[in-house]
Amino acid sequence: MAKLKDVLRPLNDGEFWVIGESLNVIGKEIGKAFKERNPKPIQAEALVQKEKGVDLIDINLGPAKKDGHELMPWVVETVQEVVDDVPLVLDTSNIEAIRAALPKCKMPPMINSIMVRPARYEAMIPMAAEFGADFCALMWGPEGLPRDENERAALLVELMTVANEAGIENDQMWVDGIVTPVNIQQPQAISLMNFMDMLPEIMPGAMSTCGVSNISSGVPDNLRHVLNITFTVMLHHHGMKSFIADCKDDITMDLAHGKRPDIMKAIKDTMDGNPPDMSSLSQELQHYVKSTNVILGKTLFSDSWLEV
Repeated sequence: MAKLKDVLRPLNDGEFWVIGESLNVIGKEIGKAFKERNPKPIQAEALVQKEKGVDLIDINLGPAKKDGHELMPWVVETVQEVVDDVPLVLDTSNIEAIRAALPKCKMPPMINSIMVRPARYEAMIPMAAEFGADFCALMWGPEGLPRDENERAALLVELMTVANEAGIENDQMWVDGIVTPVNIQQPQAISLMNFMDMLPEIMPGAMSTCGVSNISSGVPDNLRHVLNITFTVMLHHHGMKSFIADCKDDITMDLAHGKRPDIMKAIKDTMDGNPPDMSSLSQELQHYVKSTNVILGKTLFSDSWLEV
């Protein structure tokens, strides 16, 4: 049985995979299409994501409590009528909806996600093993969000142990250490990057992913993009393999395919303690450098950090 990693494009140095986020029940048009079983908007979005170059397509039904077991396989088949060569990510808290859809997937799928709570993983890990599916290992434990990288590590060991015993290998688990808003929990960004540094030793061969846009939740809309891009590069520098993101964002897609080495260098040099001469940078790159310092805690967060 093929693994998900075997059907994804090989990554060159500086590249990462993008999981398209826009087939989501919270989207007005897509949510309506799910409810009405209207295939046209769903297929149109899937075709856009393929054209933009996403590596996986996330199908997010939310809770889907009432009819998820019927809706998820229908959406999977609807997408695959027009795009059958991009792997799918099945994203819902309804376990039976995922179970019903897994046999419909034409390519190795991913389950998004399995929390580190026995009530969830005891039901979901055997299902992932049965169908040979990868899964997103969400570092959300019985007490909620881990306080630091050590608590994240302890949760990961618990989930990894159960998964390995079920026959699931490390490279079928996509670890999500959870991104939190920088304007509320600034130290958590550092904790997540520290955790990513620990990941290869704790879980050799593991994959990784995250919803990077959570870093800018609650930030004014005009400032969110620069934070999202900055943290994407910062996490990639610490080994993050993939990001759940908007494929319509050209900078994200360029970064994913190694086309913006200028952004990568400016942010990485700043992280490594060799900040570039600001006077030599474009305004765009200056914004990324300033945002790097905010996320690192070197600059106090405020809505005017780019103006300082």
